[in-house]
Amino acid sequence: MSTRTRIAPSPTGDPHVGTAYQALFNYVFAHQNGGQFIVRIEDTDRNRLVEGALEGILDMLEWLNLPPHESPTVGGPHAPYIQSERAEKHRQYAQQLVDAGKAYLSFETPEELEEMRAAAAARGDEYGGYDRRYRTLDPLEAQKRADAGESYVVRLKVPLEGETVVQDLLRGAVTFKNSELDDKILLKSDGFPTYHLAAMCDDFDMGITHVIRAEEWLVSTPIHIQIYRAFGWPEPQWIHTPWLLGDGGKKLSKRTGDVSVKSYRAKGVLPEALLNYLGMMGWSMPDGRELFSVQDMEEHFSWERVSLGGSIFDFAKLKWLNGKYIREVLSLEELASRLHAYLLENSLLENGETLELNTTFRQVVKMLTPRMDLFSEFMAKTHYFWSEDFEYTEKARGVLESSREVLSDLLERLSTLENFSPEVTHDFFQAYALEKGIKLGKVMSPLRAAVAGTLESPEMGPMLEALGKEKVLARVRRALEF
Repeated sequence: MSTRTRIAPSPTGDPHVGTAYQALFNYVFAHQNGGQFIVRIEDTDRNRLVEGALEGILDMLEWLNLPPHESPTVGGPHAPYIQSERAEKHRQYAQQLVDAGKAYLSFETPEELEEMRAAAAARGDEYGGYDRRYRTLDPLEAQKRADAGESYVVRLKVPLEGETVVQDLLRGAVTFKNSELDDKILLKSDGFPTYHLAAMCDDFDMGITHVIRAEEWLVSTPIHIQIYRAFGWPEPQWIHTPWLLGDGGKKLSKRTGDVSVKSYRAKGVLPEALLNYLGMMGWSMPDGRELFSVQDMEEHFSWERVSLGGSIFDFAKLKWLNGKYIREVLSLEELASRLHAYLLENSLLENGETLELNTTFRQVVKMLTPRMDLFSEFMAKTHYFWSEDFEYTEKARGVLESSREVLSDLLERLSTLENFSPEVTHDFFQAYALEKGIKLGKVMSPLRAAVAGTLESPEMGPMLEALGKEKVLARVRRALEF
C-alpha cells in the first residue's frame, strides 16, 4: 500500500508553527516513500471557527512550498477535504456503530453532567465524570426517546476491562488501562461529529497509512484505536512527534512564545529557513550539519534520528539561521528579488514610493547582506539610501560638530573627482589622510555621518558609488549647514 500521510488543522486562527512542523514531517515522510501528502480541514468545532483561517492555512503551505497531493483546493479522489462537508457520512458511521451495539444514544443534560463531574471530584476520581448511566438503556427505548425529539449524543462503548496498547513508532508500546478511558462522545447533539469520530473515519476513508501528529494526541490514541476496532478496520501506524517547547520548557503556545507563522513571515523570515529550523526541532542530519533543505531531509530522514525530549523554539536561533540563508544560500539576484517582493507585500517601501528592482537596489542589498538577518531590518538600515529626510544620530552629530574643517575640505576635493568607484575613492581617502597626517578614521567617520546620518553603515566605497556624486556632495553641504 502506498504511504499516505495527512495534516488536519482546524481553522481557528492564524496558522500555528506547530502546524508547519507537522506538515514538514508528514510531507517529508510521504515523499521519501513515494507516497501522498494530504491536507484536510477539521472544522467541526463550529464555535471556534475564525473567518479567513482556512485560507490562511492553505496560504501558509503555499508559502512554505509544501504542496499537498490532495486538499480542499487541489481536490482528489476522496473529496470533500473539509470535514463539515462530510458530516452526513459521519452521521451514517455513528449510526452504524449504534446498530452494531458499539455505541449508544445518551440523553444526559448539562446539569446532569455537572453533577457527575462534581461527584467525581469529591471522590478524587481524576478519570471520572460521565457515569455511563445510559450505556445499558434498551436501544429501542433510546430510539423512541430520540424520535420524540429528546436531545441526545452518541457515545462510544469502550471496553471496561483490560488494556489498550498503542504501538507508537517512536515510543514503542504505550499501555492504557481501559478502566481509565471514557465513553467519548462521537456525535454531538447538533448532529456534528466530534474530532474523535470524524478524524478516524476520514483517515480510514482517505487511506491514511501513517498518522503523524503532535505528542499531545497520544493520550487520545487508545480511544481512536477503539474506534478503529469497533468498525473492524486495520489501524494506521501511529507516530507522535515531540513537542515544540516555549519559554520555561513548556509546550509552545501563545503564553510561552510567538506561535504565528504569519508573524515570522512578516518579520522577514525565509520559508526555507523556517522549515530548516523546524526540522532541527526534533531531528538531526546524520552528518550533523545545521543548514539543510527539505530535499536533504527527504534523502536522509529516519525516525531513528528523532529525539523525544522536545526542543525549545528559540527565535534568536531562527534569526541566526535566517541570516545564514541570506548570506550563504541565496544568490544576490534571488535575494534582491525576494527582498523586493517582501517589501511590496508588507508595504514597507520608503514613503510609499515604488523602489525599483534596479542596479542601485541590488548594490544596496549586496552591501547590507553581512548586516542583515531578517528582511524586516532592511529599510531601517538603508533609510538614507532612498530619502534625503534622515536625521543624524547622537554620535553622528558629535562627529559632525568636531569635523567641520575636514568636511569642508572633502567637499571641495570630492567635487573635482569624476570617478566614484570604490577603487578610486579608496585611493583618494588614503592619499588625503596621508597628506593631512591623520588617521583614516578621522576622514571616514565624518563623511559617513554626513552621507548616512549614522556611524553604522556599510563599507564606504560601495555606499558612495551607490549614492552617486550628486547626492554625496549635497549631503556633505547639508551636514556643514547643520
